[in-house]
Amino acid sequence: MSNNYYDTNKYLNSLPIFTGNQEEDFKEKHGEPDNQALANINALGTTEIPKKEDNIHILTVIGHIEGHMVAPPQNKSTKYEHLIPQLVAVEESPNIEGLLIILNTVGGDVEAGLAIAELVHSLSKPTVTLVLGGSHSIGVPLATCGDYSFIAPTATMTIHPIRMNGLVIGVPQTFNYFAKMQERIVDFVVRTSKVNRKTFVELMNSTDEFANDIGTILVGKEAVKYKLINEVGGLDRSLAKLKELISLKKQFVEDQLKN
Repeated sequence: MSNNYYDTNKYLNSLPIFTGNQEEDFKEKHGEPDNQALANINALGTTEIPKKEDNIHILTVIGHIEGHMVAPPQNKSTKYEHLIPQLVAVEESPNIEGLLIILNTVGGDVEAGLAIAELVHSLSKPTVTLVLGGSHSIGVPLATCGDYSFIAPTATMTIHPIRMNGLVIGVPQTFNYFAKMQERIVDFVVRTSKVNRKTFVELMNSTDEFANDIGTILVGKEAVKYKLINEVGGLDRSLAKLKELISLKKQFVEDQLKN
């Protein structure tokens, strides 16, 4: 039996038992019993949740990026209609000074992922991305869309050409559409990172990494080697870099006002 069971029952047993009008009298003297602590125990196994700095917004992109089509119910997914309002709020909020995006995604809807990446790239506030676990397929542009990027030593990134499941009409127009969509992704990644276009296309079309497919898997420092990601690091370095960028922007604004 889990410790949560004993913690919860211990907490329940500590709550006062009322008869008659005693509950109202208790509330007048002491206020409402603290049910938030009980809720935290049930949900997370702890009475308190650490608080983050209010000037930094944390955005997570996990599982399958869900776009125009709803992902299967067994998939963990990140819905683009949930992220876009958050990003607009980050841009508009005077209290938020920086954005940290934590990625552990298998990819998903190409247009939705690219739309999110373009929106992040257009933010005026400092943005740092951190790849944990993996940032595959359309997760690659999401990893490069910020002002600075990190990847954990064991994290991976899979680079491969555009794919489509289901019925495909085998006509030249379909393949032209695929080529244009792929070029949009290549252009974005080259624009938002320091990777060479020729190198990126070669990684995308490599035949050495997969038995029944084409593409490349980059692990940690390999992504930095190809200049796709800026630096190998974790949460500590990501937050430190974001705070540095926030400080530099404040200094820049102050200098502009003086002039």
